[in-house]
Amino acid sequence: MEQPEKTGEWVVHGKRSIYESEWVKVGLADITVPSGERFEHHTVWLPPAAMALVLDDSGENVLMSYRHRFVPDVWNYELPGGLLNEEEAPEITAAREVEEETGYRPRSIEHLTTFEPMIGTVTNPHHVYLARGAEWVSDASELDEGKFRWIPTSELRGLIASREIVNSGSLVAVLHFLAFADS
Repeated sequence: MEQPEKTGEWVVHGKRSIYESEWVKVGLADITVPSGERFEHHTVWLPPAAMALVLDDSGENVLMSYRHRFVPDVWNYELPGGLLNEEEAPEITAAREVEEETGYRPRSIEHLTTFEPMIGTVTNPHHVYLARGAEWVSDASELDEGKFRWIPTSELRGLIASREIVNSGSLVAVLHFLAFADS
């Protein structure tokens, strides 16, 4: 597919920090949009994350936890995942998080996609992986991530339709799996 012409770039004249921590950085950018209007635009940086959709050896079940997220006050099914450690490759993070949160070690892991969940204001790359097969190696070492269980792949569409999968990383991974499972 031919790339479209790149036109309409937003110009950044400068940036300033409003707040910074290891978890979030909030700033203001002095920008000019393609129409010529110039104004300050909020920016938010969140650390990169990686997650994995783990299929069992039969390929018929996915490892997910049902957990509460206090900020939006939502219960939903989620895949194992977390934030990248400094200088850690995303695939290492994904495999490490699977093992820490579930006690399973992926047999193989492949990159599916990387996406930005809120691209208009927030930079927060999410690296999504598919793990095929998993070996039980120990009890989970992270105890605040919910209790993981094997969910039949045949139930995934229903969980999305009933809004029981709403986490962006889990949703993208599951939708990607459902769209390309046979390819």
